[in-house]
Amino acid sequence: MTVSLEQLRRCQVAVDLGAARTRVYMKGVGLVVDEPSVAAVNVRTGALIGVGAFAEQMTGRTPQYIRVVRPVSGGTVVDIDMARRMLRQLLGDKLRRKLRRTPMLRAAACTPHEADPLAQRATIETLVGLGARRVELVDILIAAAVGCGLPVEEPTATMIMVCGAATTQIAVLSLGSIVTAERVPAGGEAIDRAIVQHLRQEHELVVPNQSVRPLQLALGGQGPAPYGPATSLVHGRDVVTGLARSVDVDMAAVREAIHTPLMAVIDGIGRVLRECPPDLVADLSERGIIMVGGSALLPGLDQMLRDATGMPVRIADQPDVCSVLGLGAMLEGKIQPMVLDPLGS
Repeated sequence: MTVSLEQLRRCQVAVDLGAARTRVYMKGVGLVVDEPSVAAVNVRTGALIGVGAFAEQMTGRTPQYIRVVRPVSGGTVVDIDMARRMLRQLLGDKLRRKLRRTPMLRAAACTPHEADPLAQRATIETLVGLGARRVELVDILIAAAVGCGLPVEEPTATMIMVCGAATTQIAVLSLGSIVTAERVPAGGEAIDRAIVQHLRQEHELVVPNQSVRPLQLALGGQGPAPYGPATSLVHGRDVVTGLARSVDVDMAAVREAIHTPLMAVIDGIGRVLRECPPDLVADLSERGIIMVGGSALLPGLDQMLRDATGMPVRIADQPDVCSVLGLGAMLEGKIQPMVLDPLGS
């Protein structure tokens, strides 16, 4: 792990700053914040108008003097000041007062696998601005594995795939550490862009990314024998006339459109397995792949991975909050490290 379990037990709060959602876990309380990582700002005065779900509703619907921003991209803080302001508002006055009364406040935060030092520093500066005296960083792959109940401390292979908004991270874990991992720059946002581009090219229809979510839910599957509705009605704006128009979209064509980003994920799994020791790969043939993250809920994605890899694939019980719940379990002391006695002791 990035830090020891003993250091994590001294932390009072855990934060998962994701590109799609921000989640905060308080020791002894539980999950206290689960909101979109979005803020709306008045560019004339610099005042913060809204954060979270309220700000997300403003996307694409604001006048020129209001700007909707996302201070986190790909699990990395790209605007430290805005991320601090967003977190303060999401926590609320009551929770902020409780944190201020905590002496020597320590915080834990998830970071993407192999995050560069600048990205790690941005996460630390964001939480220091909220009053944290010390910030411990934990690899999101470890936190997610703990959160979905995988035996990460045992000498057996477990494979986890974190399906995020901007990236998909795949890893094989054993003895509490990452044996081999891969970070693929394809996630839920890449699928959104593929569908938006398909609708523009094939149907001359412009739709915002937010309206693509119902279209994703209408997908029955991405395997060789997809099921579900054959078509889906999509509302948007005509490219030529600029008028509102609705079209029936063929689901088979949409599945073909999102084939490229999904194949990038499958290629990433193949690279991880090729770099993994043979003994661990043998364990994975029985244990399979565990999917976590919001994009893991894309209908049919698990079946597509089963067909492509030949391994069992299952989705965690609470895939979208596994990372922060894993951090919370470490804070609460629910995870015990495996003790290795030296020979001859």
